[in-house]
Amino acid sequence: MHKLQRTVCGLCERPTVTELTSSTETPRRIVVAGGGPAAHRFADAMHARGLEGWHVTVLTEETHLPYDRVALSKALTDMDYDLTLGEANMWDHEALTLKTGERVVKINAEAKTVETAAGSIFEYDHLVVATGSNAARLPIPGAEHTHVYRTLEDVWAINKAIAELTEKLGRRVNAVTIGGGLLGLESAAGTEQLGANPIVIDGSQWLMATQLDEGAGQAMGRLIKAKGFEVHGGVFPSEVLSDDDGQVTGVLMADGRVIDADIVIVAIGVRPRDELFRAAEGEEQIFSLGQRGGVVINEYCATEVDGIWAIGEVANFGGMCLGLVAPANTMAEIVADRLHGGEATFPGFDTATKLKLSGVDVASFGDAFAKTEHALEIVYADPARGVYQKIVTTDDAKTLLGGIFVGDAAPYTSLRPLLGRELSAEPGAYLTAAGGGDAPDTDLPDDATLCSCNNVTAGTIRDTINGCGACDGNAPVRELGELKGCTRAGTSCGSCVPMLKKLLEGELTKSGIEVSKALCEHIELSRQELFDAIRVLELTSFEEIMAKYGTGAGCDICKPTIASILASQHNAYVLDAGRGALQDTNDRALANMQKDGTYSVVPRIAGGEITPKKLGVIAAVAEKYNLYTKITGGQRIDMFGARLEQLPEIWKELVDAGFESGQAYGKSLRTVKSCVGSTWCRFGVQDSVAMAIQLELRYRGLRSPHKLKMGVSGCARECAEARGKDVGVIATADGWNLYVGGNGGATPAHAQLLAKDLDDETLLKYIDRYFMYYIRTADRLQRTARWQEELDGGIKHVEDVVVHDTLGIAEELEAAMAKHVDTYVDEWADTLKDPERLRRFRSFVNAPDQKDDSITFVPDERGQFRPATPEEKGKVLIGASIPVRRSAPDQLDENEV
Repeated sequence: MHKLQRTVCGLCERPTVTELTSSTETPRRIVVAGGGPAAHRFADAMHARGLEGWHVTVLTEETHLPYDRVALSKALTDMDYDLTLGEANMWDHEALTLKTGERVVKINAEAKTVETAAGSIFEYDHLVVATGSNAARLPIPGAEHTHVYRTLEDVWAINKAIAELTEKLGRRVNAVTIGGGLLGLESAAGTEQLGANPIVIDGSQWLMATQLDEGAGQAMGRLIKAKGFEVHGGVFPSEVLSDDDGQVTGVLMADGRVIDADIVIVAIGVRPRDELFRAAEGEEQIFSLGQRGGVVINEYCATEVDGIWAIGEVANFGGMCLGLVAPANTMAEIVADRLHGGEATFPGFDTATKLKLSGVDVASFGDAFAKTEHALEIVYADPARGVYQKIVTTDDAKTLLGGIFVGDAAPYTSLRPLLGRELSAEPGAYLTAAGGGDAPDTDLPDDATLCSCNNVTAGTIRDTINGCGACDGNAPVRELGELKGCTRAGTSCGSCVPMLKKLLEGELTKSGIEVSKALCEHIELSRQELFDAIRVLELTSFEEIMAKYGTGAGCDICKPTIASILASQHNAYVLDAGRGALQDTNDRALANMQKDGTYSVVPRIAGGEITPKKLGVIAAVAEKYNLYTKITGGQRIDMFGARLEQLPEIWKELVDAGFESGQAYGKSLRTVKSCVGSTWCRFGVQDSVAMAIQLELRYRGLRSPHKLKMGVSGCARECAEARGKDVGVIATADGWNLYVGGNGGATPAHAQLLAKDLDDETLLKYIDRYFMYYIRTADRLQRTARWQEELDGGIKHVEDVVVHDTLGIAEELEAAMAKHVDTYVDEWADTLKDPERLRRFRSFVNAPDQKDDSITFVPDERGQFRPATPEEKGKVLIGASIPVRRSAPDQLDENEV
């Protein structure tokens, strides 16, 4: 009898049905040697296909959960950045075991066991080796004083060394990276973000010689140099110089030059970690190894020894080992498929590469060097702009063979899936930098690979849109996020996301489903269109707007959206002229409602700086009204437990003491977090507190599509966590670096560098433009990170608009911000002046003096009060309402029990 089990699809988490093996069977044992991305992908692939009848043990020598080695540059500049792959709870599955700190040192193929350095023995039925590669070392004198760029420990050591050298030397560190390939430039870009002088040494005549031809490499070099990088090409280093204490002082070149250096990082490539497959002295060599290393595998990733597989960088296929994520993922999926009875085969290496290095777009794919016989190269080069675009086709100019893009990689997204296929237009039409507009629209065939990282075809995407292919007949997918989660497309490097979104919208349109950008059922315009219409026509009321662009009475989507648009354009009191009815609960009360119906009080503490006197006021108010107090993550003090009718009393005391609303309730600027900066800190290079206060006072009250957070760090140590904010400012010795589009929350994102070494005036000007452009064009409740992702061109487009003013609206955006700054009025100060406004703050409209006695509190374990639980409300309570202290300190309100 077949046993069926209702389970959940590992790809999209929808219910499905799988057939199980007998529960009495002994699970087949899979041991995975290695814990990098390839090993994680294999474990994930096994998990997705079902682990009934299997047990997978992953042995990794590192102490971390498997992490994204491709994104090491993020950990280089932010040691707290979490690179963990997938969901950590995957390892809680009873058939999955992850053992960290266990390095496999020996395979006993005959006994089917592996031995670890700790002496542990693990038996297996199948062994999957995913040991990856080691960083190549320099065979020159002084190499022992260099760093490599391969693991988390490597990049953390670099980060620490640069910080310590900066402190010790009292100047910018000269950080030399040897190697001008992908890893080398990534490393150099990271050192630059850490405040060092980035210097690149490369033996090749041009950068990224493995991926780029000479024209592209030269363009890349020009762009990198223009961003402050020092590049020495065409000469190899011969020695790393150091003093008697081992401190690096320079790099001696083969031509006799000495390049000053304080730290040297070697990123010249990787070597397969194939030592497990090499026979010890006196033993028979049973595995075939490639000429340049790596164990030879066949088309389904098996070695010559039965039951032993190899995936990732250690696997040699067709004479090649390749350190890219796409083929490693494909190999992992193939082995998992084979173990489940499938017949998948490895199609060969996909060498496509797309990345952004220090703000420079670079992409290369297919036969980029036109090695195919009679291949044609269609090239557009603009040395002055640092732009190079090349398409390689067959001699009839019809079939796409490859391409290279530097400086403007926009065509890559639509061209990459067409590799090996006929183009729908003349090749020159795809060279967008030549001024021909956007690349032609392309209708991808079903078997075209849309996401090369995860080997997802356009057909799979279409099937999933019309009914989840992974779950066989489930409901269709309508949202981009759901589509990414279900197919994995766009979840690795992200370069295919624009095409993925385009395909989704196209399929929905074909199905007769209108891809609506309407704000809601009452307003057909998108938020951006509505914002522009209100601005151009100078509309000032909800009634005017609905009469012209809406139907019905509105809803909880369009009402607060219109209120926000009116507030951001006119800066008027948010509750006047009928706008109070448009707001949500928090905005109507000018406070955040808590779970028990009370409200929190959050006065503004700009930049986290506060005088002892003002601290005393907060303490007195909190004690008088018996409020729970907490310092927030944004460097403010939050007071919880205030009843609605108490808010005006509390705020009067705060306003009289010089406080104003911190607008913790609004879709507006929340906080500007700062470190102490150069005023006190020995590492600070700029006055971050002063800048944070200036920013907070400038942008306070700015209503926007979503909340806004900012951070200012006084040096590259980044204590204010500025890159986790919508706008982050990090001090350099030459000014300020401006980062945009970061956020925490459920889907955290690191902010991206927009401009560097800015003076105060330019910094404010760019932030003015950025905020106003976001406010005008973002969707409802869209954070800056998601807004940037969905902009055509992403951060490059933002840079074009904000820095280079390509749309010609910079002056207009600055004027809009100036109007906001000039007309700002504190909402609580305004409220307290008007008795009619104060009428809103009553618990009972028909009994203004009656308090809400359903609000109850109990003492917590730390000497404060908290809301009572439902169970506690049935018992004798400490307080039936919030005790209010009167003139005598020991005289309690009559409602206190």
